[in-house]
Amino acid sequence: MPGKMLQVYRRLLNAFGPQHWWPGETPFEVLVGAVLTQNTNWQNVMRAIGDLREADLLDPQALYAVPLEELEELLQPAGYFRVKARRLRNLLKFLVERHGGSLEKMFRADLSELRAELLAINGIGPETADSILLYGGNLPTFVVDAYTHRVLARHGWIDFEADYHQIQDYVVSSLPQDLQLYNEFHALFVHLGKHYCKKTGPKCRECPLYKMLPEGGPLQPE
Repeated sequence: MPGKMLQVYRRLLNAFGPQHWWPGETPFEVLVGAVLTQNTNWQNVMRAIGDLREADLLDPQALYAVPLEELEELLQPAGYFRVKARRLRNLLKFLVERHGGSLEKMFRADLSELRAELLAINGIGPETADSILLYGGNLPTFVVDAYTHRVLARHGWIDFEADYHQIQDYVVSSLPQDLQLYNEFHALFVHLGKHYCKKTGPKCRECPLYKMLPEGGPLQPE
């Protein structure tokens, strides 16, 4: 019998179908979008990326050359634009100065070493780093977000206090290391969290994972 996480994956895939995520046209768009999507919705990110595209700045070298104040103005649609401009600049500095602006060169690095380097960049947390690696670089790492945490905790599979790496380890420990599976599974968790396992008013009885809940229904943080 397949492990619990593989059962969850198959239930969600059967219920929702392939999600075709991440919606970026190029690896560099994924990299930019991974920074801009922090604390905002994807529609706002797409507006900012559209402005960058219109200004012909969706290129590492070109975007890195943009003065900070101008970059802040371009990123306004994404919200928190001053903070995000600095975080994006930090990432671009790493990409340009360490890898000559080449995403292909960057993604050829050892996965664990590259992940550690990304996490050392000011403003790049584990979710952003793993999104860049998985969706931009097609590298096998699993992305954890608030939806994943909520679903797993409500089913009693992890503690509500579990941190990012504890959740990531729990999920991948019983799964094959498969790029497409990691990609699809994260997107399925996002769909589940948005439409069923909501922060308030969850639709448990309609959820594909309803029969996997503990007796008494979803758990709540103490």
